[in-house]
Parts: sequence; C-alpha cells; structure tokens
Amino acid sequence: MADQPRLLEGLDPEQRQAVTAPRGPVCVLAGAGTGKTRTITHRIAYLVQRGLVTPRQVLAVTFTARAAGEMRTRLRELGAAGVQAQTFHAAAFRQLRYFWPRVHDMAMWQLTDNKFRLVMQAANRLGLSTEREDVRDLAGEIEWAKSSLISPEQYPAAAQQAGRETPILPELIAKAFAGYERIKSGAQMLDFDDLLLHIAAILEDREDVAEEFRSQYRSFVVDEYQDVNPLQARVLDAWVGNRDDLTVVGDANQTIYSFAGASPKWLINFPRKYPEATVVRLERDYRSTPQVVGLANQVIGAARERPAGTRLKLVGQRPDGPRPDFAEYDDETDEADAIARKVAQLAKRGVPLSEIAILFRVNAQSEVYEKALSDAEIPYQVRGGERFFARAEIRQAMATLRTAIARDTDATDLPGTVRELLAEVGLTDEPPAGGSARERWESLIALVELAEGLVGTVPDADLQRYVAELDARAEAQHPPTVEGVTLASLHAAKGLEWDAVFLAGLVEGTLPIQHADTDAAVEEERRLLYVGVTRAREHLHLSWALARAGGKRFRRRSRFIYNLVPDGHPAALPSKAKPPQPPARQAATIKPECRVCSTTLVRTMDIKLGRCSDCPSDVDETLLEQLKAWRSERARQLKVPAYVVFTDATLTAIAEQRPTDESALVGISGIGASKIQKFGGDVLALINRVN
Repeated sequence: MADQPRLLEGLDPEQRQAVTAPRGPVCVLAGAGTGKTRTITHRIAYLVQRGLVTPRQVLAVTFTARAAGEMRTRLRELGAAGVQAQTFHAAAFRQLRYFWPRVHDMAMWQLTDNKFRLVMQAANRLGLSTEREDVRDLAGEIEWAKSSLISPEQYPAAAQQAGRETPILPELIAKAFAGYERIKSGAQMLDFDDLLLHIAAILEDREDVAEEFRSQYRSFVVDEYQDVNPLQARVLDAWVGNRDDLTVVGDANQTIYSFAGASPKWLINFPRKYPEATVVRLERDYRSTPQVVGLANQVIGAARERPAGTRLKLVGQRPDGPRPDFAEYDDETDEADAIARKVAQLAKRGVPLSEIAILFRVNAQSEVYEKALSDAEIPYQVRGGERFFARAEIRQAMATLRTAIARDTDATDLPGTVRELLAEVGLTDEPPAGGSARERWESLIALVELAEGLVGTVPDADLQRYVAELDARAEAQHPPTVEGVTLASLHAAKGLEWDAVFLAGLVEGTLPIQHADTDAAVEEERRLLYVGVTRAREHLHLSWALARAGGKRFRRRSRFIYNLVPDGHPAALPSKAKPPQPPARQAATIKPECRVCSTTLVRTMDIKLGRCSDCPSDVDETLLEQLKAWRSERARQLKVPAYVVFTDATLTAIAEQRPTDESALVGISGIGASKIQKFGGDVLALINRVN
C-alpha cells in the first residue's frame, strides 16, 4: 500500500488539490498534457489509503479498453488493486450478467457479435442497398440515435434538428432502425447500446436492485467526461442515484465526437448540478514545449463563443524547443514526399520512428503518405498498430511463449530467454531489409523490448509474469510500440502523443471538413486541429497542398492557419522563386474578406457567402430558383437528400457571386475538388444560360 506522502510526491499544487479534495463532487478541468490520468489515479489511491473507500467500492469508467487498462495498471502500482476500472459498456455488461436473471427470470440475452448482419437484414427487407458501405452508414445512424436516446419514431425530426447529413432519407432510416430492433429482439439479442439502455432501466425501475448496486459501489470516477453522450449520462445518473461521490475529469476543448452524440454540456454544467463541488483547473502542460503550447493556445484561443469551462490556457513546463514549422506545396505528392524527407532527417538526428506521427483529417488521406514512406523505405504503421495482438506472428509467438511456461522454463535473463524463444518463430539478430519480413521482425522485437521494460520495473519477473503482462495488454488493447512512423486520423490520435507530429493536408474542405456548414460544426473542426497540435511533444510541422496529385490548384489553406503562420514566413506568401500563380494560389494566402466592405470574415455563413451578413445581398433570384430545381433533380437521380448535392447556403453563395469558371467556383467555401468534378460543369452551364 502506497503511503500518503508518496502519493502526493511530485504533484503540482493544482494536482494536489484535486487528489486531496474530500469525498463528494469534484470536477477536474484538465488541459492537454496536464497529467489528468496521474491525478485521478492518485486521487483514487489517496481515498483508498485514507480508508474512505475500499478498492471494490470504486467504479472508474472511461471510453476505451486501452485507457481502462492503463488506469488499472497505475492503480495496482499505487496499491489500489481491485478498483473496477472499465469502459461504460464493459461495466454495464458485467452488471447485466448479474442482475438480468433476477429481473427477467431468464438467462441474459446474447450479446450480438454481428450487428452488421442484422442491420443488413433490416435494410434488405425494405429494399434498401445492402452494399457494405451503405449498411455501415445505416448502422452508424442507428448507433447515434440510440446513444442520443432517440427512438425510431423520433429519428426523422431529431436528425433534421441536429443537422445530420443522412445517407438516405431520414424516414427510410427510421424504418430500418425499427426493423433492426424487431429482428434483434425476436432473436433475443442485445447490441452494445442495449447494455447501457437495459442497466439504466433496471436501476431506475427496480429499487431493490438499485439499493444492492449502490451498497457495492459508493464512489465513481469518470475520465474524458467531455465525451459523455445522453445515454451514458443516463447510466451514470442511475449508478450514482441521489449521492454525490463523483469525480469527473475532462477538457471541453477536446470535444471531437459530437457526430456520435458526445457533448461537453455535462462537464460544463457540473458545478451547477453540484454547487458544492470542488473545481480544479489543470493548465500546466508537461507534455509539450512552450513553442508547441503557444501554438495550441493560438488555435483554441480563436474559438468563438467559448463557455467559461473551456477557457483553459496551457502553460508549458518543458524547456524551449524548435518553433512549429509551416509549409505549402503545389500538390499532395510534393507534400507527402517532403514529409517523408523530413521524417528521415528527424530519424538521422536520433528521433525514433515510433515517436513520429503523420496525422490527417480523414483516413482516405493515408494512401499518399503510405506510398511516400514506402518509397523512402521508412517503416510505418497505420492507426497506431491497434491490431498488434491479432497479427499472425504475434499469435504464433504467444503460443511459443506459453509452451515454454508449460516446460517450466526458469528464466534468469528474461529478455534473453524471450529472444531465444522467439528465434523459433523467425526473430533474427539483424533486421531483414524490408517488406513483410521486416514488419514481422519489428513486431517480434517489440515483444523483446517489452520484456526489457518489464524487468526494469519488476526485476524478478519470470516468463509466466511476462506472459501474464502480454495477456493483460492484449485484453486492454495496449500493444507495445513497434518501430515505425504512425499514420492516423486526428480522431484516432486522441489520447496519444509523439515527439514529432506532422499535421498534413490542412486545406479548406478537409479541415474544416466540407460538410461543416454551421458555426458549431466548424468549431468542432477547430478543436480537432487543437487535438492534433497538442499531440506533439517537441517537433510540430503543419502543411497543406494546393492540389491533389497532378490536379489543378483549386485548394486553399485552412482558415484555421491564417493567423498561425508568422509574418515573413515563406508559407505566408506566394513563392518568389516561381512564376505568378493563378487565383486559387493567391486565394490560399490571404484572409477571407467581405466583397462589399472588405471586413475580415469570421462567421461560417459569412465566409460561405463572401460577405458580412448585414451587407446588402445581390442574389440573382432567377438563378437561385433554377439552381434549386437542378439540385432537386440531381438529388433524385443520386437517391440522396438535396443538401448532399449542395446546401441552401452554397446555392445562395453561387447565385450571389455568379462564378464563370472553375477557379471562381472553387473560391466559394464548401466547394472542393470532388464537388467540382461531380457538379461543376452543370452549375457553370446553368449560370452561363441565365446570364
């Protein structure tokens, strides 16, 4: 058991305040890199050490199995083994298995492992597309509805109110949703959202069950509280009841899952719900250099209408480092090749490849970077290697290690023993030249490095202890690091960090994403950039390209970049070494201004229209009506809602600005290369006819 002085050792004043706060409501507003996991695990261990709770009376929930596994590991090291640290769904599943037979007088329904098949059946019965991508989109809408506590009957109105870009008509999604629920219930199956719905209903409806549950769990901790959705909030209320022994930790500036129903409102409103709550702000950033921290503060400081609970300003605690670098390229291939060269330079300077990441907004951007790294013979892994333990060589290695335990191998040199055993499955002293053989070698050597790390913390660890650690990591989805550059989306990068981060493809239509048509949606895109910036410890590179590979230079740098590039930086102005650039190039280097009064535009709708909202409109009503008629016909042909073609705001901007060529058309916010390719010719022909 860790003693109190050791638990408080090394904590800064704000962390110490959170750790030692009395039992009751505690809200920790924790900025990126401020040590939130350290703070909450020390708080739990402190309460246990003081005898205020026993470990088994604490339920700590987070959003990923990896984070829950890390929390359990830290708590064991702090002498608080036995605390239930789980995801929301894992905790609910465990509780349902216990209470379901008593409540329903029958065995618990089976948790489906093939939700996709059930959704496909529902779609097929309605004559809807059963193509894989279409079914996946439909399943996503059903998940959003259930996590938002929306029934099939409520879905059409709720989707419209939320401004969701539905893949098919909302009424059809509602029918498929209802059909899916009937198929699932008829087969006596549950999906993951049902776990939360059922446990909440049981605790709300059965007082005897609620009393038994609350006699077991008396203290609750919620990590990443800004990501709670309505269903999870309902479950948490059912767990806590009328008590207030609740610690929540979060950062509203990192709310990036609104599309899945997450909302920071519960974090922001926590002090209102619990007026006696202890509120602690963690703003000392121990992860990043002051230069990276300064840029992060610039990014989030430009956010509009920030609630009081989001106004954290990070203060860098590390020594100075290099300034963040900015670069503009002619096309994506140039950008990717340049990033690969910079990665190689960092590696030569001693930065491990596993400490370098290339992050982008959408997964489809990955391919060009994969090719550039492959051409440069730089190993990489996509999305951080989450499937490490599913790899064939790792499964084979684990079988070999377990067999060695059965032979009662007595390992005095654990790393050496592991290396010898893995030689049986292909581990060599020197790495292969490349290709799949090199990838296999990197995976196996990562197991050896994990053994070395274990011996560093548990000197007398043997092979059995080592394999148990591997099993725990596999269950928690917490793989050892493979030596390779990480390629990941900004969403997938949440919760991770690297010495060097490349934020690539920062152009309008990608960040913010093209369908971010409201101020709220654009602000979420800004928070995504903030998350990306705060992943970097020391080296940070931001870049964008004015065209796809070999395409026309229609793109413009992201609006989020305008005030970040230092004056005089080469990326702030068109290159003097090149001939004069077309309008699209110049548009990428200036701030959006009102075409009527020349005021710098900030609001999303103003940027789209190209003018201030209170400046006079010169919309061509005839053109606008014909554009809407054309849009309706194209939407009917494509079998999509009209706004998927163009939103009303985009059509209004076209009817006001009346572009006469592709360069002018792409200058309207929300119209990118894909829209030009699909609809540009039709729109320009229509404009020319009306003119």
